[in-house]
Amino acid sequence: MLAQHPLDSDRIKQKAVELGFHKVGIAAADTSEARENSLQSWLGQSYQADMAWMANPKRQDVRSLLPSVRSVICVALNYYTPHDRPAEPQDFELYAEENPSKYPRRYAKISRYGWGKDYHRIMHKKLKALALWLEAQDSAIEARYCSDTAPIQDKVWAERAGLGWIAKNSNLITREYGSWVFLGEVLTNLQITSDRPHLPHCGTCTRCLEACPTEAIVQPFIVDANRCIAYHTIENRAETLPPAIAANLQGWVAGCDICQDVCPWNQRFAQETDVAEFQPYPWNVAPELEAIATLSDAEWDRRFPASALRRIKPNMLRRNARANLEANPPD
Repeated sequence: MLAQHPLDSDRIKQKAVELGFHKVGIAAADTSEARENSLQSWLGQSYQADMAWMANPKRQDVRSLLPSVRSVICVALNYYTPHDRPAEPQDFELYAEENPSKYPRRYAKISRYGWGKDYHRIMHKKLKALALWLEAQDSAIEARYCSDTAPIQDKVWAERAGLGWIAKNSNLITREYGSWVFLGEVLTNLQITSDRPHLPHCGTCTRCLEACPTEAIVQPFIVDANRCIAYHTIENRAETLPPAIAANLQGWVAGCDICQDVCPWNQRFAQETDVAEFQPYPWNVAPELEAIATLSDAEWDRRFPASALRRIKPNMLRRNARANLEANPPD
């Protein structure tokens, strides 16, 4: 186990920035009983719905990913682009419920994370480069990179490394970019000077809780996936959506950004990414519900190249669009 090495935290952070990461911080790889208990409590309430992988015991101990780990290098990549979704007819939300045939919903909504190229590819390439650079500094250095697909609590480690704080909507918010960031880690056996954990700055704000149409944020910091639009549009493989979800989709067919869109930190501090690959494919910003409801498998394959949205299979997209149309049918 490599405890000390002349490679210091400043040099590591400099290299991470050179590779294109927008934020980087370091946390000591000790355990956090409070966060482990929080995860166990969340799982105990079955808030994970059918996402069985959330209960993977490896998620609670980074040593299961790298037994020699001493430090966790956490990075964030800003993905925000300032494109606006098209507005629905004037007074839509006010009158649609009373007269849906007069105010049919036309446009589908896709979460910003999926507008551009698959973020897994971008993150993994940069993280791999950082891990290989670390190992090249000394034959005794070990490193393993993780992002999204590994059983690790990304937001917990990012908070401990000082990148931001876990907000009431359970997203990680950074001061510089809001919550429009992808997270990743490099685990290493290097003992590196840690950063201070970030303090929370949500204050008394409850906009995210109030804005969620399905009341998925059951209390501050706790999201019930069973009620979450993002979960149901991305992960739910059933032929039909639960009635309470289908009636409140508000146009969403791939993910949901409502709790992020209303967040004051995002409204005030979001800034455009410099990662060209995150600029949206033209069709993703304003697709029409009718087009998605009849999307063929071949057209799905053509419209979503190298996209994180490929996790949402064609039949699921059609299902999501149809549910929206049935809630607010056209004439």
